[in-house]
Amino acid sequence: MKTKQIVFTRPNTAEILEKDIQPPAAGQVQVRLLCSTISSGTERANLTGDANVSPGGNAVPFPRMLGYSSAGVVQQVGEGVSSLKVGDRVAMAWTVHSQLVNVPEACAYLLPDSVSFSDGALFHIAAFPLAALRKCRLEIGESAVVMGQGVLGLLALPLLRAAGAIPIIAVDPVAEKRAKALSAGADAALDPFAEDFADTAREITGGGARVGIEVTGFGAGLDGILDCMGRFGRVALLGCTRNKEFSIDYYRKVHAPGITLVGAHTMARPGQESHPGWWTQGDDILTVLRLTQAGRIRLSSLVDEVYSPAQAPAVYARLAVEKAFPLVQFDWRNFE
Repeated sequence: MKTKQIVFTRPNTAEILEKDIQPPAAGQVQVRLLCSTISSGTERANLTGDANVSPGGNAVPFPRMLGYSSAGVVQQVGEGVSSLKVGDRVAMAWTVHSQLVNVPEACAYLLPDSVSFSDGALFHIAAFPLAALRKCRLEIGESAVVMGQGVLGLLALPLLRAAGAIPIIAVDPVAEKRAKALSAGADAALDPFAEDFADTAREITGGGARVGIEVTGFGAGLDGILDCMGRFGRVALLGCTRNKEFSIDYYRKVHAPGITLVGAHTMARPGQESHPGWWTQGDDILTVLRLTQAGRIRLSSLVDEVYSPAQAPAVYARLAVEKAFPLVQFDWRNFE
């Protein structure tokens, strides 16, 4: 059987390639994709061949395949699969941008008819900021600041709002992203390069934020969010800070005010059993699903642009150079 897939064939180049795909193995389901989401930060790093995506900092090998947050319809089930059947609508984790994908049963989540494929294709990636705010032990009524309004920072806003954070400050140097953040759930949106940035953030939060989510992946972003924090604040490092060439005044910005820094990479989770502050990937995805089904959040409303996979080469050419890349999904329904 053949499938068409988006592949990064060399730095800054995406192509549509036809590949063989086997029937699902035991414990797997085969799903026909209907919608997939670009995770712009991770996919840009892989597309450009950023050496820092490699654990050893070595040259990044090509070809590369990304696209880990998606939704579709089950086409086949492998031996031993019990929770899903052919025809089921599912949201998925750890997939690729491909017409057909084989995924473990545990990475496919039954999608109710009332929830769109567009929403479902955001569930996995939304579980990343959800884990970050859990690790910060957010309590109802606490203030929060989100540094960076890429995909993860934007998705953090409605989740913080649903969790009872107030006020919520979104931070980004791009005016259009600040405007979008206000419509996504932020109470205020600030430019980190404004002269009075930190003072304004501390004034809005009544002395400094209690919870901070750093999503830029840059040392300057961490330095800037620390300036916004109040005593005993907690900061989750959600962005992949791959470049280590920066310095922080840890004594004045972390040690003296009693700031907690917590790693929030999505792989830093318990594998089997959720407990306070530390939930499994599956439990966080199901939480996002329930919030969507109940109408408390609607992540699909944040999608800026939708393309056919046939347009992927041009879309990824933009991603390679555009710093303010929008939230983009691929619609696979009419792609042949």
